[in-house]
Amino acid sequence: MEQKPHYRLDVWRKSIELVKVIYDVTKQLPSEERFSLTNQMRGAAISIASNIAEGAGRRSNAEKLNFFHMARGSLTELDTQIEICVVLTYINSEQRKPVQEQMDLVGRLLHGLIKSRQPLKISSPQLT
Repeated sequence: MEQKPHYRLDVWRKSIELVKVIYDVTKQLPSEERFSLTNQMRGAAISIASNIAEGAGRRSNAEKLNFFHMARGSLTELDTQIEICVVLTYINSEQRKPVQEQMDLVGRLLHGLIKSRQPLKISSPQLT
């Protein structure tokens, strides 16, 4: 059986690890955040992995890039939600560190994936 395309991507595997980290962090949030911040954070983390997988499964490069860009948007959303947790003192800087490290890793890998998929821009010489 052929391996699914997203299974071959390090960024997808690391995004799955990020989902676990986010689930662990959100278990510590106050119960009144269960249907707001907790759901938003979990949804954003899941969206990162899901969009990477969906992009990997697309045929055209443009479609792949679109989904990889959506994954990057969800990563930015998650970063904002982590910042909100810090501002509201739901998590401290010690708790934030492993989350931030995992998000940074996924961000770097995602950036590399997007960059590798973008068409080369060839500039034409200027005629004078």
